[in-house]
Amino acid sequence: MRRTRHLLVIGLLSACGGGGASGTGKDVAAVTIAPPPEAASRGTFAGPLCEGDGCRCRDGSAATDGGAGAPDGAVKRFEVRIGPSEHELWVTVDDMVLYKGTARAEDCFYIDLGAGDHTMGLRASHPGGIAARVEVSEFGTATASWYETFRFGCGAPGVCSHDELDAFKAGLARYKRGIHDPCGSVKVKRIGWDSGVAPDQLHPDDLQVAWTLDVFDFAPKKPHGDPSCANRFE
Repeated sequence: MRRTRHLLVIGLLSACGGGGASGTGKDVAAVTIAPPPEAASRGTFAGPLCEGDGCRCRDGSAATDGGAGAPDGAVKRFEVRIGPSEHELWVTVDDMVLYKGTARAEDCFYIDLGAGDHTMGLRASHPGGIAARVEVSEFGTATASWYETFRFGCGAPGVCSHDELDAFKAGLARYKRGIHDPCGSVKVKRIGWDSGVAPDQLHPDDLQVAWTLDVFDFAPKKPHGDPSCANRFE
Protein backbone atom coordinates (compact mmCIF):
# COMPACT_ATOMS: atom_id res chain seq x y z
CA MET A 1 0.00 0.00 0.00
CA ARG A 2 1.33 3.38 -0.94
CA ARG A 3 0.97 6.42 1.25
CA THR A 4 2.65 9.64 0.27
CA ARG A 5 2.92 13.07 1.75
CA HIS A 6 3.95 15.96 -0.48
CA LEU A 7 5.50 19.23 0.61
CA LEU A 8 5.56 21.92 -2.04
CA VAL A 9 7.86 24.92 -1.92
CA ILE A 10 6.59 27.63 -4.22
CA GLY A 11 9.22 28.32 -6.85
CA LEU A 12 11.39 25.33 -5.96
CA LEU A 13 8.52 22.81 -6.02
CA SER A 14 10.44 20.23 -4.00
CA ALA A 15 8.64 17.13 -2.78
CA CYS A 16 9.25 14.92 0.21
CA GLY A 17 7.83 11.40 0.08
CA GLY A 18 7.35 8.81 2.74
CA GLY A 19 5.48 8.54 5.98
CA GLY A 20 6.35 11.84 7.65
CA ALA A 21 6.25 15.51 6.81
CA SER A 22 9.24 17.72 7.43
CA GLY A 23 10.61 21.02 6.30
CA THR A 24 11.30 24.51 7.46
CA GLY A 25 10.79 27.94 6.01
CA LYS A 26 7.87 30.24 5.38
CA ASP A 27 6.89 28.64 2.06
CA VAL A 28 6.59 25.03 3.24
CA ALA A 29 3.24 23.45 4.08
CA ALA A 30 3.55 20.44 6.39
CA VAL A 31 0.25 18.57 6.13
CA THR A 32 -0.99 15.67 8.22
CA ILE A 33 -4.35 14.03 7.58
CA ALA A 34 -6.86 14.67 10.34
CA PRO A 35 -10.38 13.26 10.74
CA PRO A 36 -12.97 15.04 8.57
CA PRO A 37 -14.89 17.84 10.32
CA GLU A 38 -18.54 17.38 11.18
CA ALA A 39 -21.00 17.45 8.30
CA ALA A 40 -21.98 21.09 8.73
CA SER A 41 -20.88 24.56 7.63
CA ARG A 42 -19.97 27.29 10.06
CA GLY A 43 -18.69 30.76 9.36
CA THR A 44 -19.65 34.29 8.41
CA PHE A 45 -21.02 34.32 4.88
CA ALA A 46 -21.57 37.50 2.88
CA GLY A 47 -23.76 38.84 0.11
CA PRO A 48 -27.32 38.37 -1.14
CA LEU A 49 -26.79 34.75 -2.13
CA CYS A 50 -26.13 33.66 1.45
CA GLU A 51 -28.57 32.96 4.23
CA GLY A 52 -27.87 31.21 7.52
CA ASP A 53 -25.21 28.54 7.10
CA GLY A 54 -25.33 28.29 3.31
CA CYS A 55 -25.23 30.14 -0.01
CA ARG A 56 -26.45 29.67 -3.56
CA CYS A 57 -24.06 29.70 -6.50
CA ARG A 58 -24.10 32.82 -8.67
CA ASP A 59 -25.51 32.52 -12.16
CA GLY A 60 -23.75 35.58 -13.57
CA SER A 61 -26.73 37.92 -13.65
CA ALA A 62 -26.38 41.32 -12.00
CA ALA A 63 -29.30 40.73 -9.64
CA THR A 64 -27.89 37.58 -8.07
CA ASP A 65 -24.16 38.04 -8.53
CA GLY A 66 -22.19 36.90 -5.50
CA GLY A 67 -20.18 40.12 -5.55
CA ALA A 68 -23.18 42.34 -4.78
CA GLY A 69 -22.58 44.42 -1.68
CA ALA A 70 -18.88 43.54 -1.63
CA PRO A 71 -16.75 45.92 0.47
CA ASP A 72 -14.57 48.41 -1.38
CA GLY A 73 -11.12 48.46 0.14
CA ALA A 74 -8.73 46.11 1.90
CA VAL A 75 -11.57 43.68 2.68
CA LYS A 76 -12.51 41.66 -0.41
CA ARG A 77 -15.27 39.28 -1.47
CA PHE A 78 -14.33 35.70 -2.36
CA GLU A 79 -16.30 32.85 -3.83
CA VAL A 80 -15.40 29.31 -2.75
CA ARG A 81 -16.94 26.82 -5.18
CA ILE A 82 -16.71 23.21 -4.00
CA GLY A 83 -17.18 20.43 -6.53
CA PRO A 84 -18.51 19.15 -8.81
CA SER A 85 -18.18 15.85 -6.97
CA GLU A 86 -20.57 13.20 -5.76
CA HIS A 87 -18.65 12.92 -2.49
CA GLU A 88 -18.67 14.90 0.73
CA LEU A 89 -16.03 17.64 0.72
CA TRP A 90 -14.89 20.12 3.35
CA VAL A 91 -13.05 23.40 2.78
CA THR A 92 -11.66 25.38 5.70
CA VAL A 93 -10.87 29.10 5.67
CA ASP A 94 -9.17 30.27 8.85
CA ASP A 95 -11.67 29.08 11.50
CA MET A 96 -14.58 28.63 9.06
CA VAL A 97 -15.77 25.28 7.68
CA LEU A 98 -17.54 25.10 4.30
CA TYR A 99 -19.25 21.74 3.81
CA LYS A 100 -20.53 20.20 0.58
CA GLY A 101 -22.74 17.18 1.13
CA THR A 102 -24.01 14.59 -1.33
CA ALA A 103 -27.35 16.27 -2.10
CA ARG A 104 -25.74 18.52 -4.74
CA ALA A 105 -22.75 18.05 -6.99
CA GLU A 106 -21.57 21.61 -6.30
CA ASP A 107 -21.91 24.17 -3.50
CA CYS A 108 -20.74 27.77 -3.25
CA PHE A 109 -19.92 30.07 -0.36
CA TYR A 110 -19.18 33.81 -0.32
CA ILE A 111 -16.90 35.29 2.31
CA ASP A 112 -15.13 38.61 2.94
CA LEU A 113 -11.43 38.49 3.79
CA GLY A 114 -9.11 41.28 4.88
CA ALA A 115 -5.57 41.89 3.70
CA GLY A 116 -2.94 39.44 4.92
CA ASP A 117 -2.59 35.68 5.18
CA HIS A 118 -5.56 33.31 5.33
CA THR A 119 -5.02 29.57 5.70
CA MET A 120 -7.23 27.27 3.65
CA GLY A 121 -7.67 23.53 3.39
CA LEU A 122 -9.58 20.86 1.48
CA ARG A 123 -10.53 17.51 3.02
CA ALA A 124 -11.88 14.51 1.12
CA SER A 125 -12.48 10.98 2.37
CA HIS A 126 -14.30 8.14 0.58
CA PRO A 127 -13.71 4.38 0.44
CA GLY A 128 -12.71 3.33 -3.05
CA GLY A 129 -11.27 6.72 -4.00
CA ILE A 130 -12.06 10.39 -3.77
CA ALA A 131 -13.09 13.08 -6.26
CA ALA A 132 -12.20 16.55 -5.02
CA ARG A 133 -12.43 19.99 -6.60
CA VAL A 134 -12.36 23.55 -5.28
CA GLU A 135 -12.19 26.94 -6.98
CA VAL A 136 -11.43 30.15 -5.10
CA SER A 137 -12.25 33.41 -6.90
CA GLU A 138 -11.69 37.03 -5.90
CA PHE A 139 -14.21 39.72 -6.80
CA GLY A 140 -12.97 43.13 -7.94
CA THR A 141 -15.38 45.88 -7.03
CA ALA A 142 -13.78 48.41 -9.41
CA THR A 143 -13.79 46.02 -12.36
CA ALA A 144 -16.91 43.92 -11.56
CA SER A 145 -14.73 40.96 -12.52
CA TRP A 146 -14.06 37.59 -10.89
CA TYR A 147 -10.42 36.47 -10.73
CA GLU A 148 -9.21 32.86 -10.76
CA THR A 149 -7.37 33.01 -7.45
CA PHE A 150 -6.81 29.27 -6.93
CA ARG A 151 -7.93 26.07 -8.62
CA PHE A 152 -7.41 22.52 -7.37
CA GLY A 153 -8.87 19.32 -8.75
CA CYS A 154 -8.10 15.63 -8.46
CA GLY A 155 -10.62 13.19 -9.89
CA ALA A 156 -14.13 14.39 -10.84
CA PRO A 157 -14.37 12.91 -13.37
CA GLY A 158 -13.07 9.61 -12.05
CA VAL A 159 -11.17 9.25 -8.80
CA CYS A 160 -8.03 11.04 -7.68
CA SER A 161 -4.70 9.34 -8.42
CA HIS A 162 -1.14 9.91 -7.29
CA ASP A 163 -0.22 10.66 -10.90
CA GLU A 164 -2.83 13.43 -11.04
CA LEU A 165 -1.47 14.95 -7.83
CA ASP A 166 2.03 14.87 -9.30
CA ALA A 167 0.76 16.61 -12.44
CA PHE A 168 -0.88 19.32 -10.34
CA LYS A 169 2.41 19.90 -8.54
CA ALA A 170 4.32 20.18 -11.81
CA GLY A 171 1.76 22.64 -13.17
CA LEU A 172 2.40 25.11 -10.36
CA ALA A 173 5.67 26.11 -12.04
CA ARG A 174 3.75 28.26 -14.54
CA TYR A 175 2.57 30.71 -11.87
CA LYS A 176 5.02 33.56 -11.40
CA ARG A 177 5.58 34.47 -7.74
CA GLY A 178 2.57 32.37 -6.77
CA ILE A 179 0.12 34.73 -8.52
CA HIS A 180 -2.39 32.42 -10.20
CA ASP A 181 -4.39 35.25 -11.80
CA PRO A 182 -2.03 38.09 -12.82
CA CYS A 183 -4.89 40.61 -12.97
CA GLY A 184 -5.98 39.80 -9.40
CA SER A 185 -4.50 40.81 -6.06
CA VAL A 186 -3.82 37.54 -4.25
CA LYS A 187 -0.73 35.37 -3.93
CA VAL A 188 -1.03 31.62 -3.21
CA LYS A 189 1.70 30.07 -1.11
CA ARG A 190 2.53 27.20 1.27
CA ILE A 191 0.77 24.57 -0.85
CA GLY A 192 0.99 20.96 0.31
CA TRP A 193 -1.01 17.80 0.81
CA ASP A 194 -1.14 14.46 2.54
CA SER A 195 -2.71 11.51 0.73
CA GLY A 196 -3.88 8.50 2.70
CA VAL A 197 -3.70 4.77 2.10
CA ALA A 198 -4.31 3.65 -1.50
CA PRO A 199 -5.57 0.03 -1.50
CA ASP A 200 -4.59 -0.34 -5.17
CA GLN A 201 -1.41 1.74 -4.69
CA LEU A 202 -2.76 4.29 -7.17
CA HIS A 203 -5.94 5.93 -5.83
CA PRO A 204 -5.92 7.18 -2.21
CA ASP A 205 -9.04 7.01 -0.05
CA ASP A 206 -8.13 10.19 1.83
CA LEU A 207 -6.73 13.56 0.85
CA GLN A 208 -5.98 16.71 2.78
CA VAL A 209 -4.70 19.78 0.93
CA ALA A 210 -3.45 23.01 2.51
CA TRP A 211 -2.59 26.42 1.07
CA THR A 212 -2.44 30.06 2.14
CA LEU A 213 -3.95 33.09 0.45
CA ASP A 214 -1.89 36.25 0.82
CA VAL A 215 -4.51 38.95 0.13
CA PHE A 216 -2.90 42.20 -0.98
CA ASP A 217 -4.18 45.51 0.38
CA PHE A 218 -4.82 47.06 -3.05
CA ALA A 219 -7.77 46.51 -5.37
CA PRO A 220 -7.39 44.99 -8.86
CA LYS A 221 -7.37 47.61 -11.61
CA LYS A 222 -7.78 45.41 -14.70
CA PRO A 223 -10.51 42.84 -15.43
CA HIS A 224 -9.72 39.14 -15.47
CA GLY A 225 -8.02 38.15 -18.72
CA ASP A 226 -6.77 41.63 -19.64
CA PRO A 227 -3.65 40.99 -21.77
CA SER A 228 -1.79 43.89 -20.15
CA CYS A 229 -1.54 41.79 -16.94
CA ALA A 230 0.54 39.06 -18.59
CA ASN A 231 3.96 40.48 -17.67
CA ARG A 232 2.90 42.17 -14.47
CA PHE A 233 4.91 39.91 -12.18
CA GLU A 234 8.03 39.28 -14.25
